[in-house]
Amino acid sequence: MEFKEKKSIYIQIADHFSDNILKGIWQKEDRIPSVREMAVQLEVNPNTVMRAYAHLQDKSVIYNRRGIGYFVTPEAEKEVKAMKKEDFMNHTLPEFYKLIKLLDIDMKELTQGYKEFLKQEEHHEE
Repeated sequence: MEFKEKKSIYIQIADHFSDNILKGIWQKEDRIPSVREMAVQLEVNPNTVMRAYAHLQDKSVIYNRRGIGYFVTPEAEKEVKAMKKEDFMNHTLPEFYKLIKLLDIDMKELTQGYKEFLKQEEHHEE
């Protein structure tokens, strides 16, 4: 995993976990790798992974079974979508709006581009 400078590493790790949940790689009640396993895999300090786990636990995405490990909560997908939607609406979208205004892109162009994107996605899924 390559980390970006603009975001805390533990948040990037939490985002990676969230993506695994949304992609169906990790399903509800699945056991996720231990803090140590993940730290070795990502080549980061275990404390950084622990912060990511604590963050996800605070957001009701994972939970800890003492002595057994961390697991995906039954409501994880719903919680992840809510977190990502909030982040998108509050951070990504305003930047996107600024850019389309600067570039004088109208709604017709955006709509057409989005339709083309959806068509390409359909072909990738087949």
